[in-house]
Amino acid sequence: MNVDRIVHLVAGVMVLTSIALAHYVHVNWIFLAGFVGLNLAQSGLTNFCPLASILKRFGVPEGSCCS
Repeated sequence: MNVDRIVHLVAGVMVLTSIALAHYVHVNWIFLAGFVGLNLAQSGLTNFCPLASILKRFGVPEGSCCS
């Protein structure tokens, strides 16, 4: 796995988890999905992703999600 695939996987899992928690536990968990969405939007605009930076420091190989 490379950095892009891990970032997409983590974002997707976080959104799905947030929706499930909002449905079954408390509606305010939906703000977690909003936060993930905002982070993805800012990453697309600024080309800076905190999770990608952390993964690169741990030595995860870079690469395209489509290769």
